[in-house]
Amino acid sequence: MTSEEHNTNPKINGLVLAGGKSARMGTAKDLLQWHGKEQRYFAADLLAPFCDEVFISCRQDQLENFNPHYKALTDTFLNMGPFGGILSALRAQRDKAWLVVACDLPLLDPKSLEFLIQSRNPEKAATTYESPFDGLPEPLITIWEPKSYPLLLNFLGMGNTCPRKVLINSDTLILKPGNPDALMNVNTPEDAEKAQRILKN
Repeated sequence: MTSEEHNTNPKINGLVLAGGKSARMGTAKDLLQWHGKEQRYFAADLLAPFCDEVFISCRQDQLENFNPHYKALTDTFLNMGPFGGILSALRAQRDKAWLVVACDLPLLDPKSLEFLIQSRNPEKAATTYESPFDGLPEPLITIWEPKSYPLLLNFLGMGNTCPRKVLINSDTLILKPGNPDALMNVNTPEDAEKAQRILKN
């Protein structure tokens, strides 16, 4: 790829999905402190070196105690979980690709983000990782290209709000993770214990 070609690729924004209700965890996952600060801010800092701008996707009621040094992006597609957050971001800046990560990935590391970005194919709808847990594409650590916006809208029109189904049924580049632990979602107290053990090693 020449540098000229590289310059015509859509620039990348970062999006931390932090608007979930955390029912299974029993406490707000975005506020957990794995690395000395709330996970939503830690994830935003992790994305910052790789992105033009970074936003934290959240609900309106989460803005009350929001750190003003970070940018919030509230959903314009409501009550759709991660799907709504991704769509809202793509709608907010239509010319940007969005590197989307969930706030419940405490083991996510810069190397995994770097590899995703270096391997990115802007001709595809998205570039993502294969989940080491079930072999399916992992929608919550994915670069969604601008061209994925109409695809997501199309799925929404069919009543389907599963971002993973969009990846499975679209032209998606799927990578094998170098560090499978980095993709571990922490959804329950049991997951949290496991992640703590890995972080201590």
